[in-house]
Amino acid sequence: MSLTVNRAGLGARRGDGPAGWLFTLPVIVVLGLFMLVPVLMALWVSFSDWTGRGSPLAPGTGFVGFENYAAITSGGGLAERNFGIAMRNNAWYALLVVPLQTGLSLGLALLVNRAVLRGRGFFRTAFYFPSVTSSVAITVLWLFLFSTSGAVNQVLSWIGVNGPNWFNEPAGIVHVALGNPEGPAFLTGSDFLGVSWWDWLSGPSVAMSALILMAVFTTSGTFMLLFLAALQNIGPELDEAGRMDGASAWQRFWRITLPQLRPALFTVLTLGLIGCWQVFDQIYTGTQGGPGKTTVTPAYLSYEAAFTDQAWGQGAAISFVLFAVIVVFTLFQRWVLRERDASKRVEKRIAKGAKA
Repeated sequence: MSLTVNRAGLGARRGDGPAGWLFTLPVIVVLGLFMLVPVLMALWVSFSDWTGRGSPLAPGTGFVGFENYAAITSGGGLAERNFGIAMRNNAWYALLVVPLQTGLSLGLALLVNRAVLRGRGFFRTAFYFPSVTSSVAITVLWLFLFSTSGAVNQVLSWIGVNGPNWFNEPAGIVHVALGNPEGPAFLTGSDFLGVSWWDWLSGPSVAMSALILMAVFTTSGTFMLLFLAALQNIGPELDEAGRMDGASAWQRFWRITLPQLRPALFTVLTLGLIGCWQVFDQIYTGTQGGPGKTTVTPAYLSYEAAFTDQAWGQGAAISFVLFAVIVVFTLFQRWVLRERDASKRVEKRIAKGAKA
């Protein structure tokens, strides 16, 4: 009897297969038409000499291999230098934004998760509000604050810092702090992607630093909610056990709370990293890459190469190089935050002890 029931249940599960595919077919078709097909066409454009007129699949479009990729990575011309500048700018952007927004969002989540805090709903709403505001509106307001007659310059003038054009300084903040020295020969004499290593180490410009602060201000609220949801899933008995063992507040956070936040931390770091390497609208509506290309990003450079310079192949190639960069960093991040198997470490220690 039990065998018959199991077979009947198995048959019913097999019969659900066609019905499941039927229900998911509309979504598959929509994603295929509006996501997969455009991506494949863009990939073809990156290997072609398409001029932007007509269909990329028209007979007149020729296959040029990796010429577009070579032009932006090893061509030795303006295309390579522009791509190198964009990668340097975005590297500093991601290097500063991801840790700052992660640390701030985690701190805010710990703050609003405290039971003794009065008005927690108000603070949660206040911290999250910048995340739901239009990025274009925030960018315009932010640039107004940093303009020549803006509030930032007015406050700086009160403390004796008079320099209304400091926002237009093209040098990096590291070079500005050092007095814009020429740099050693071993750093200025060699380059990567058409940009000298001395310029790679210059840091973000003042304008890019302002955009970095704006990104941290507008995104921390969203990631605060992710951390807050993870914190509320941690049982209070773990913290109580730490208190009974005499652990300090920092020890309880580092040894108990933070390991429990590993999945949320991976999500926040991954989303933050992807968002940093895809920054476009703030540049397009704000600085247009200025001053002196110090706020150009690969996403904006891809748009400019394709729609302004009509170099559609190079624009598509920049996009796919950027995609590869995001995938590599995401995989590396996943490897760093992976779950370590404690039993395997114990076995390795026992094996080493037995050999000794």
